[in-house]
Amino acid sequence: MPNSTTLRSEIRLQAWLVGLGVLLMGGKLLAWQLTGSHAILSDAAESLVNVLAGSFTWYSLVLSARPRDLNHPYGHGKIEFLAAGIEGALLALAGLLIVANAAVGLFEKHELKSLDWGLGITATAGAINFGLGSWARKRAAQTLSMPLEAGGKHLQADGYTTAGLLIGLGLVWLTGWNWLDALVALLFGLFLCYTAWGILQPSLAGIMDEADEQLLGRIAKVLEHNRQDDWVDFHNMRMIRYGRMLHIDAHLTLPRYYDVEQAHAAMDHIDQLVTAEFGRQMEFFIHVDPCLPSGCGICAKADCPVRSTAFTRHIKWELPLLMQNKKHQS
Repeated sequence: MPNSTTLRSEIRLQAWLVGLGVLLMGGKLLAWQLTGSHAILSDAAESLVNVLAGSFTWYSLVLSARPRDLNHPYGHGKIEFLAAGIEGALLALAGLLIVANAAVGLFEKHELKSLDWGLGITATAGAINFGLGSWARKRAAQTLSMPLEAGGKHLQADGYTTAGLLIGLGLVWLTGWNWLDALVALLFGLFLCYTAWGILQPSLAGIMDEADEQLLGRIAKVLEHNRQDDWVDFHNMRMIRYGRMLHIDAHLTLPRYYDVEQAHAAMDHIDQLVTAEFGRQMEFFIHVDPCLPSGCGICAKADCPVRSTAFTRHIKWELPLLMQNKKHQS
């Protein structure tokens, strides 16, 4: 499980992101007041969404840091999926509103002013947001924090869209074609909707406990690479994710004459392998099954006293095989 120092660090980081988000939103609103640009107003509206979503993300990190209790035996990590989902939903709403406003703006005549100041302020805000987003995503990759990952994607998207906005408004400045302002805002809104889907999809998958095949595949490789002769079979591997905490359960088939101490030693060995690879963010719960005579052909234990048939083939432990809810036989 992530230690308290790591969690406190993430909470402080998110608080800084929200505080800076408020300042950057103020800067973009100032740029809009100076220019009257639809595109810059859209950028400012997206920053408002960023502040609202970031505030909920901060709350979700505070809540997920609470220790397990009787009512939440797996911890409070599920709130992280909800936080990411809310951020994606708010971003999608902002994108749709921006698209609607920009579509109206295409048919309205309006004058732009002070574009030099507006572009300068917007460029600075966009560069800062992109840097903060990259920082947040780097931290999220280290800690498996979905709220930080979602917030980082959002901030990076702001940086990309600001770059596009600057190009569009730069063309307006050079050509005098003011209708380009509304067109840039329209493209901006569509890109935000696309980014929102990229945030919503993994959060919905987490809420629905969708299997993370990439992560499960890594576990399968660790088990296959370190496989012992008395690990006859491994099956029914499943995973539930509670925020950054991962709970894996599976069935391990061992020789039927093993006592409790021998079975426990085998489970401890697997737990150590997984912990060495993934840290304490993953819990492994193993149900031990006794071997059956029908499985002798896939058992490589040479000194087995109850073997009924010879070892005939090695079954490679790959993900589709390990996820099957049945013992594998000769």
